Amino acid sequence: MAETQVPPAPEGAEDLGKQGIDVLVHTLHDGADPAVRRYAAYLLGNAKTPQAIRPLIEALGDMDKSVREQAMLALVATGKAATEPLAAAVNDPRWETRYRAVEALGKLADEKALKPLVQGLRDNRDHVRYMAAKGLKGLGDSTAIDPLIILLKDENRLVRLMAVRSLSVIGGEKVTTALKEALSTEIDETVREEIAGALK
Repeated sequence: MAETQVPPAPEGAEDLGKQGIDVLVHTLHDGADPAVRRYAAYLLGNAKTPQAIRPLIEALGDMDKSVREQAMLALVATGKAATEPLAAAVNDPRWETRYRAVEALGKLADEKALKPLVQGLRDNRDHVRYMAAKGLKGLGDSTAIDPLIILLKDENRLVRLMAVRSLSVIGGEKVTTALKEALSTEIDETVREEIAGALK
């Protein structure tokens, strides 16, 4: 499991580190300074308590990118208890939340993450599709083959690239056939090279 990265300590970090969960949750939700919210997310991840999961899920949609990333890492640090709340977050109306949710699910590599990650492959936002495909690479489950094959024709070249990488990990005759077909129509040179490498 990935370790939570230690963010830069903001002014007053030592005092913040002495606070209980309730104060940290309040700071994460209402803190004016993104650096302070980010540090609160980090401390909540270290606490590894179920009480922190819901506030951290909400922070996946924070206005600040660094806070969203730290909340994701904190949820990964919390462990498998975060899997089901993260799965629910894949339905969030904000694409930023969905993106970070599928990223966390991929890092957790819990078998219960399979279904929401497959769901993420069909997201209308290419960022989410890319991250869901990346997460499925870690799981290597054959259930993901058909939806990943569909992504070989995705409009975004990076999504196609990640679909190739994930399919190559899963492997099998069906994957080989699909990759050969994709190679015959793919026009992006980087994706073509990835497919050719997967077929070796």
